[in-house]
Amino acid sequence: MTEGLGGDFCLVCGSEPPLFSGRMCEECTRKRVKLVEVPENVPWVRCARCGIVEIQGKWIFISEENIWNELIQRHVLFHKEVENIGLAFESQTISDRHTLLHLQVEGVIDELPYTEEHTMRARMANGVCLTCTRQAGNYFEATVQVRSSGRRLSDDEFKILRASLDVVIENLSDDPMFFITSEGPVTGGYDVVLGSKGLARSWGRHMASNFGGHISESNSTVGRKDGIDVTRLTLLYRKPGYDLGDVVKWKDNFWRPASWSKDGAVMERIDRRERTGATWRDLEHSNVVCQMKDFVSVELITEDSSVGEFLSPENWQMTAVRLPWDYKGDKKLLLARIEDEWMALQHLGIDDSKSDEFQIKGD
Repeated sequence: MTEGLGGDFCLVCGSEPPLFSGRMCEECTRKRVKLVEVPENVPWVRCARCGIVEIQGKWIFISEENIWNELIQRHVLFHKEVENIGLAFESQTISDRHTLLHLQVEGVIDELPYTEEHTMRARMANGVCLTCTRQAGNYFEATVQVRSSGRRLSDDEFKILRASLDVVIENLSDDPMFFITSEGPVTGGYDVVLGSKGLARSWGRHMASNFGGHISESNSTVGRKDGIDVTRLTLLYRKPGYDLGDVVKWKDNFWRPASWSKDGAVMERIDRRERTGATWRDLEHSNVVCQMKDFVSVELITEDSSVGEFLSPENWQMTAVRLPWDYKGDKKLLLARIEDEWMALQHLGIDDSKSDEFQIKGD
């Protein structure tokens, strides 16, 4: 009798062991212990202008499925002693603003397996992100001025430079401040007003690396915030009037820019083997005498050690031209019309990528 009174029992119903959480039997434990606590409604905010979502105070691009995962992780509370958690859910769209999330949860608490099903309503509210707020207010941090030196750039050349901005934005991270406030042609060039100084500098470096030219920066103070000066950047990019492969007259001789360098270009002389580096300042007074788009490719009919003959594409008459210094017996020559005379050009690496265009012009 005494032994029976001293044994373990369920504190709720008096049942005999086995006992589990809180010294209760399995039935009483299951009635009182919940695997998860799921709120009936959870809010989330989407920008009504651009569609990005606010997650814990930050606006980010996120897929719909990842939104539901984020809401579940933030609002569904698991029992502190649960082990071997398993969770699956299915979304059900009710309206533009309301989505039901049907949850099935599994886990083990004190060696007892639990399976529960819950429904949570995700309620979307419209908001306006910081980026759209700033865009609507014409906010900007930088202005990029695209200009040229040596000659006026064509509309097509400005289009190519502007298209490079889209490439830069696409390759950079999804920073919501990488937006264009305004843009358009101005006297002598093209201006783009941007929401980020970092984007402006990245674009400037991209243009200088791919199209040559040089960059200069200036900053202006427009106010103070939290004791710190607020500045705006003006970045001036000057594209040279020549491209790689063009023929330019420099120091009374004809040269071809072979590659861009940090401070200028590597130049190759046309009439003899000579290669030298030149800074942008050195090349300020150079003149473009023939662009690559005007080159022609011809096939030699006769040749000797220094001169070849071909049919001129202008009048289809036999015309003589001095062979280039790097000529290796190839019957085809790349020619430029310079000062009313044909000049054979040495081979540069960029010529290979343009060979089809030259051939079309020479046919």
